[in-house]
Amino acid sequence: MKKKLPIGIQSFEQLRENNCYYVDKTPKLLQLIDEGKYYFISRPRRFGKSLMVDTLQCLFEGRKRLFEGLHAENEWDWSTSYPVVRFGFGDGVMQNREQLDDRINQQLADNRKRLGLNENTALDIPGNFRNLMLEAKAKCGQNVVVLIDEYDKPILDNLHNSEAAIANREGLKNLYSVIKDADEFIKFALLTGVSKFSKVSLFSGLNNLTDITLTKRYSDICGYTDHDLDTIFAPELIDHNRALIRQWYNGYSWRGTSVYNPFDILLYFANQEFHPYWFESATPTFLVNVLKERQIQPLELTNYYSDHDLLGHFDVDHITTEALLFQTGYLTIKSESEPVPGAIGYDLSFPNMEVEISLNKALLPTLGLEINAVTRKRLPIFKALQTCDFAALETHLKSLYASIPHDWYRKNNIQNFEGHYASIFYSHFAALGLHVAVEDSSVNGKVDMAIQYDNKTFIFEFKVVADKPLGNALAQIKAKNYAQKYVRESWTIYGIGVEFSKAQRQVVALEAQVL
Repeated sequence: MKKKLPIGIQSFEQLRENNCYYVDKTPKLLQLIDEGKYYFISRPRRFGKSLMVDTLQCLFEGRKRLFEGLHAENEWDWSTSYPVVRFGFGDGVMQNREQLDDRINQQLADNRKRLGLNENTALDIPGNFRNLMLEAKAKCGQNVVVLIDEYDKPILDNLHNSEAAIANREGLKNLYSVIKDADEFIKFALLTGVSKFSKVSLFSGLNNLTDITLTKRYSDICGYTDHDLDTIFAPELIDHNRALIRQWYNGYSWRGTSVYNPFDILLYFANQEFHPYWFESATPTFLVNVLKERQIQPLELTNYYSDHDLLGHFDVDHITTEALLFQTGYLTIKSESEPVPGAIGYDLSFPNMEVEISLNKALLPTLGLEINAVTRKRLPIFKALQTCDFAALETHLKSLYASIPHDWYRKNNIQNFEGHYASIFYSHFAALGLHVAVEDSSVNGKVDMAIQYDNKTFIFEFKVVADKPLGNALAQIKAKNYAQKYVRESWTIYGIGVEFSKAQRQVVALEAQVL
């Protein structure tokens, strides 16, 4: 039987009382509570963090009726309830310290009212928070549960303005620093957010937080797994292309079971069409600007490498590219290695087609291209590939590179590098939604790029020449037998050598041959 899709519902009570689909996360939550006391987890936006926090609140408050039929119903001690102090910074934008302090004071007052405590206007924020926990414990006879949702949003919203971001960081430190000296009053504490800021810069000594962001057994504590879709959401999958759903929306990994973003998959079920729902829910303007300033080529993002420490290092005045992309959800862990004990490294790449298509489209202007100039040629490009009209493909590519303004090259010599031309080539085709593989390894070497479409595989090799074509690109494809890896029954394989001229900043040769 179909149920209601819980689109945008962050209230556990509403979800449970309105016959909505619910993936039971209570086994993970009980394990979390049993194993420790202070936790931190980061996940990208719209990944179910707020619902997890609300579920924990209902659990600690002893609202048993909401958990009927769930794992926690018979595994939790319902005879005891705990006072819950909760903060959330997901709503609105706090552009300065004054606005942040006003929001904190309002939430302190709201918590006091909900817990039946007297108002407190005499103390500063740290004093008010500490006093709130003392009074809650005295009234309820149990230690306090502290839940802080989107703990970092007042900083992230102001990353374009470092002065405001630092001011808000100090304001949040003023609040969070209370937790470190309140162990005797606290039963359990969880902070959630998008980013993992340095403990030194934000938590002021709160070094007893256990970071479960990359803990394998908690990799699916937020999000939906393939198993969840095939069981809980089975009624929604009838007559749907299951493999394509997986390619579009699955693939987020935190070293364990890969998951779907709930926001994406629920909207897909509601609308029954593939669309970049998550990506379009918040335009990553800041991210695009950072990648442009750092001259990160889109092609680099298909295979980014980071070690464990860099992946978790994030601060206002020092944001590594890999940490920014990973923590915001635009890159995810594809594999890991540990050449020596303790030296863990991660290969990062796009989680799925939605992110790859959408981010490449957003990055086209950083390569000197207009989005409309690319997308309006979608159908002619598909037709050229379907009919193997390589002359039309060459004409289109020459037009594409010719459209890049001369001023774009004026302050750099990037036109001398193969990666520049390859990035334009890659981003262009990826933005159109084609299945593009880059630096694809085989026993014969690495293929620069391969596109699979309409029962055809197109193998590309790129070369940069001084001016005139030399014919080396297609020759390399044949000499190294790159086609061997792509042999599939009833599929045709084409080798395409593309040569770019430094002098002309243009495609000067495109040779194609059936392999």
